Amino acid sequence: MRDYKKLDVWQRSYKLGLTIYSVTKTFPREEMYGLTSQLRRASISIPLNIAEGSRRSTDKDYKSFLHNAYGSNAEVEVQIMYAKDLGYISNETCIYLLEEISQISRMLNSFIKTLS
Repeated sequence: MRDYKKLDVWQRSYKLGLTIYSVTKTFPREEMYGLTSQLRRASISIPLNIAEGSRRSTDKDYKSFLHNAYGSNAEVEVQIMYAKDLGYISNETCIYLLEEISQISRMLNSFIKTLS
């Protein structure tokens, strides 16, 4: 059994999820079931998939969950761009979040390669 909590990529993606929850508190109320919900679910899906995959018995299964996390990370990236363009977040917040997302993407990609 692997300890996902020791993985830098899990720690970073977990922190991203917390940050997304904080940032989306200021989104308009009419986005509660739209962008707010989608962004929150996609952001927490990243560490959730890493954790679930770590409990699988084969590297092939683990890799599949890491690919899911990678896809969720891409979803968050696009949703952040929408949030900026809709005026829900500042340019500075957008840049910070996109840099975090990019780093997580690179980390996931490297991790997936190590399991190949």
